[in-house]
Amino acid sequence: MSDLSEVRPGTALRLVTAPVTRVAEYVEILKPRVMSLVVFTGLVGLVLAPGHIHPLLAAVAVACIAVGAGAAGAINMWYDRDIDAMMRRTAGRPLPAGRMMPGEALGFGAALGVGSVLIMGFAVNCVAAELLALTIGFYVLVYTIWLKRRTPQNIVIGGAAGAFPPIIGWAAVTGDIGWGAVALFAIIFFWTPPHFWALSLYRMGDYAAAGVPMLPVVAGPSETKRQMLLYTLLLWPVSLAPCLLAIAGAVYGIGALMLNALFTGSAILVRRDTTDRSARRMFAFSLLYLFLIFTLLLVDHAGGGRL
Repeated sequence: MSDLSEVRPGTALRLVTAPVTRVAEYVEILKPRVMSLVVFTGLVGLVLAPGHIHPLLAAVAVACIAVGAGAAGAINMWYDRDIDAMMRRTAGRPLPAGRMMPGEALGFGAALGVGSVLIMGFAVNCVAAELLALTIGFYVLVYTIWLKRRTPQNIVIGGAAGAFPPIIGWAAVTGDIGWGAVALFAIIFFWTPPHFWALSLYRMGDYAAAGVPMLPVVAGPSETKRQMLLYTLLLWPVSLAPCLLAIAGAVYGIGALMLNALFTGSAILVRRDTTDRSARRMFAFSLLYLFLIFTLLLVDHAGGGRL
């Protein structure tokens, strides 16, 4: 058995070490920008739900939604590290860039996922915990592992994972799922395809190189633009459902109509534009659209729906 004393003078000694993972890398694999929107929509579901919840438990519920979303994001980055390395948009992430070992990301995500579900169950209620577990599982197993690399409908079906947080927030208060929560789910569900397809239009080369069958890669830009416009039109009645269910009033209703007009107008511009400019603008506006829709729900709720 040899030791360092047997290394002859002048012989180069090469040490292979694992990368030192910094806190910033752990934060990055949680997808904090995605998490912030998830947390906000979950908070709105919690506020709009009928009934009362102690402020401390409300804070715990929102924190569990945030941690659960981050857990799903970390496991997603672990599984997708191979295709992330092929795309310019994602090549700099910690795993494909070699700043984090795969096992670290998987272990970190799994621990956060299990912990968030257990705390939600013990501190809040079992229904909210089950919904949180369903959300994490749906994003990881259904979207990431099953759909993303197999079908151009990956975003349509898989988008349900991002639409669950308002239902979780609602269930944290009521212990069940009401029609109001379903309406909030539907808004995010129908918003997701035009949002992601706008991104995939100007990142089509990346997705093609990585073998991800996004709709523009499989069906072409023209069909993608047509379906984007269709989904923005479907959002008109869907986004007004909170008014019909009496969980929102005139302030929200008027604001939602204005935002829908802008969103549909963006889709029309994308369909007419032969460059990437309108698609980039629509992607940016889609984030603002969802944020403002849910902000209007909060404002309307706080003001009782009065102008």
